[in-house]
Amino acid sequence: MGQRLLPGFDAVGERRRLLGVVALLALLWCAPSARAQEFPEYRLKTAFLFNFMTYTEWPAEVGATLHLCIYGADPFGREVDSLQGKAVGSRSVVVLRRTAGESLDACQVVFISAAAVDTLPRVLAGLRDRAVLTVADSAGAARQGVALNMNVQHGRVSFEANLPAARSARVNLSSKLLRLATEVIQ
Repeated sequence: MGQRLLPGFDAVGERRRLLGVVALLALLWCAPSARAQEFPEYRLKTAFLFNFMTYTEWPAEVGATLHLCIYGADPFGREVDSLQGKAVGSRSVVVLRRTAGESLDACQVVFISAAAVDTLPRVLAGLRDRAVLTVADSAGAARQGVALNMNVQHGRVSFEANLPAARSARVNLSSKLLRLATEVIQ
């Protein structure tokens, strides 16, 4: 049985969960090129999204639910639905799909699809001063203000992080996550 430090906090269980998530992220990071062929691209990107949420801290005003909004044409299909109801710390994930122009007010995580990247400046302006982790998979999106941007190079999924974008959104990206980024924009 785990050592109780705080009511409801199981240090051993938390450590095991953290090690499991780190191992999964390391597996995805270090996987050979054949791995990307073995798993569809958006299955891997779904795993990255989950780990991004796991290694992000939101301010206290974010409630018990993390609404993951897929903005624009959904490239994930059923893959992202596997995150529905998953626990991220004490919060649970709800997956929502939003078409271009729909409100993102309920979202704590927004994935901007490549099909909607031309609306990126408007989307980011609409999310300004809100506690929202922005994620994309379009070339140059991190430099344009998205907090995390996924890439596929040589059959492997990688990502870059934009710390000023995360800070302005009042979300904290874990140093463990940042160590795995191919680029960290300061």
